Amino acid sequence: MLQRLLEVRRLGRVGYADALRLQKELEAEVIAERKRDYLLLLEHPHTFTLGRRSKENGILASVETLEKLGIDVFETNRGGKVTYHGLGQVIGYPIVSLSPDREDVHRYVRDLEDVLMRTMLDFGIESFRIEGLTGVHTAEGKIAAIGVHIKRWVTTHGFALNVNTDLSYYNWIIACDGEPVTSMERVLGREIDPKEVEDRLEFNFREVFEHSFNAAPLAVDAVSV
Repeated sequence: MLQRLLEVRRLGRVGYADALRLQKELEAEVIAERKRDYLLLLEHPHTFTLGRRSKENGILASVETLEKLGIDVFETNRGGKVTYHGLGQVIGYPIVSLSPDREDVHRYVRDLEDVLMRTMLDFGIESFRIEGLTGVHTAEGKIAAIGVHIKRWVTTHGFALNVNTDLSYYNWIIACDGEPVTSMERVLGREIDPKEVEDRLEFNFREVFEHSFNAAPLAVDAVSV
């Protein structure tokens, strides 16, 4: 089987709107050409995003409180409910073609969970799935959220992994039906180097999705926000 090409872009801190525009550009390219897949690894400023299953009361903070905390709010076409993106997370946006041999939405989500669970194991963290829910969980709470969108079997959006995240921002939303959240820093009791996490995420993503290891990852200067 021909190995799939993957270009990894490590973007640093990027505003949510800028990242969304880049995803749409790459989505159009992948749909048109089906020659190369992409994995964007980045961090967002404080942001709440509303998925397709979000409810009006999902955000508990008032407009004034959101402004005081410096939190932006975006409605999105991804699956899921309201979630938090922010400092101390590693966000992964795969823009990959699932056609012709991976045209299965549930399999794609399970594959993303597998990437994240392998990465947790690399850092000595025991993680697991919970039947009926998406994302990756630990005994202390949910450590990674997943919300995806698929158009003509090309994916956008992706996952948010809590690495050194200030978890107090979750107090302002009803995330994932109110289940507790945690971070790698909280579980391990020490701050984690995000670059090491990105290294393991890339390696595990290439393994699970059967991408070539030959091409070096593309390092891109951080985008100021």
